[in-house]
Amino acid sequence: MPSSGPTFADLLAGCDNGAIHLEMRDTYAPTERLKAWRRGERINWADRASWWHPYDQTIADAVARGVIIRRARIVSEPVSEYIRWEHYVTRELIEAGEQVGWLPRRHTTDLPLPGNDFWLFDGQLARVHHFDGDGALVDDEFSEDPAVLKHLSAAFEAVWERAVPHETYRI
Repeated sequence: MPSSGPTFADLLAGCDNGAIHLEMRDTYAPTERLKAWRRGERINWADRASWWHPYDQTIADAVARGVIIRRARIVSEPVSEYIRWEHYVTRELIEAGEQVGWLPRRHTTDLPLPGNDFWLFDGQLARVHHFDGDGALVDDEFSEDPAVLKHLSAAFEAVWERAVPHETYRI
């Protein structure tokens, strides 16, 4: 179900300083790209036009304006098939300008984490994702509640502090 709020591109275009994204699921609904990967198809990284998407350009444009974009992923180990694929395609995010860190779930037991994945834009607006049991996005919830923003920011920073940078995380 599509979000009834502003688009991600609009949210990022209005962002001046930073956007953070916390992902905590081991699987999400399959995409055509995942299905292709399962069939053994691999990305030709030398042919940027074949894999560069509007999302990548949105990220690159924000980073060019000085917006710092960080994504942290909490993952179970051994990782799921979905996470193996996600690790493979993260190169795309890195080339667009995102910073990505991975944190094994076993290192989160003492962290006060929210129940949902989220984006936080400039620490002022949260876009919280609600998924069904199979990992399909059901809807997004938006919040400017200071208590929610503080909780989400603190949770992300605690994860980020422990996360392994993508360049050194091995699956």
